[in-house]
Amino acid sequence: MCPFCIRAKRLLDQKGVAYNEVRVDFDPQKRLEMMQRAQRRTVPQIWISDLHVGGCDDLFALESRGELDRLLGMTG
Repeated sequence: MCPFCIRAKRLLDQKGVAYNEVRVDFDPQKRLEMMQRAQRRTVPQIWISDLHVGGCDDLFALESRGELDRLLGMTG
């Protein structure tokens, strides 16, 4: 497991967010699909609904700016 994937999942777990993990490390076709969809080669690539938010650092940047909860629909 990559440390960035672990960090991203840990943050989402702490927020109680359900997510769908797509493992691309052993599936070349899934990796190709991810690269085409994200236009990036690194993992993780994270989407919230249809919005591509980027990788782990991008996810944590959203959190530090206070924007992640809104994107996750966690604000009232």
